[in-house]
Amino acid sequence: MKKEKIQKKYYSIGEIAKMLKVAPSLIRFWESRFSSINPRKSKNGVRQYTVADIEKLKMVYYLVKERGYTLQGAEEILTKKEDKVQDTVKLLEEMQALRKFLMDLKNNLSTSPASKPSTDDLEK
Repeated sequence: MKKEKIQKKYYSIGEIAKMLKVAPSLIRFWESRFSSINPRKSKNGVRQYTVADIEKLKMVYYLVKERGYTLQGAEEILTKKEDKVQDTVKLLEEMQALRKFLMDLKNNLSTSPASKPSTDDLEK
């Protein structure tokens, strides 16, 4: 049976900062600029992000950090083409996971003793 990854209901800003490899202050800044990013806040004022919030942050990251859009440009794109951006981000994540798998496979094959032909195999 295939194990499914259990997702938490809420994530802290620190967890998301690690996922995106950015500072928590940048996430708070994006939150102030993009009205679609609206995490729940606990009684103590601690931000609690849902999976949907994380997906929106990933889209902002993709547009601003990877594609070089300004914040205003990213906001316009997300307003008009959110579904297309979300599909692109998911596709990139899948491609990165596939690349990592292939690189791990290549490394395992190159370090495996079975991958190197022995002198007996060459004589046959």
